[in-house]
Amino acid sequence: MIVVFDASSLVSAALKADSNPERALLRAITAPNRLIVSAEVEAEYREVLSRPKFDRFVSIGRRQSILDIAIMAAERVEPTEIVRECRDPKDDKYLALAAAGKADIIVSSDVRHLLSMHPWRGISILSPVDSLRIM
Repeated sequence: MIVVFDASSLVSAALKADSNPERALLRAITAPNRLIVSAEVEAEYREVLSRPKFDRFVSIGRRQSILDIAIMAAERVEPTEIVRECRDPKDDKYLALAAAGKADIIVSSDVRHLLSMHPWRGISILSPVDSLRIM
């Protein structure tokens, strides 16, 4: 399966070791699954994981490790289509990446915006728990 992981799920993976989001991330980078990332998605990962508000919950080292795992394992895909279909325009980057990379699944913890769009153009949008059932 080709997988897109949104920043909300990546943060959840970083905040709690051996959590469902971390397990979903590790499954997404393990063959036959393939994680894909674009420059715009990577930039958001970096920005969100560096926020000081997470310092009291988890070390920057742990957040950097999760980021490194995701970025080093991911295949680069750059969207060619501009997508404007999500109620939160900041999440359109995940839809554009999924479309460009012919993703099978978007893993998200964003109930209000991305998860409510399931399925989108035949692409499953699932929580980390639900994604573990199909990956």
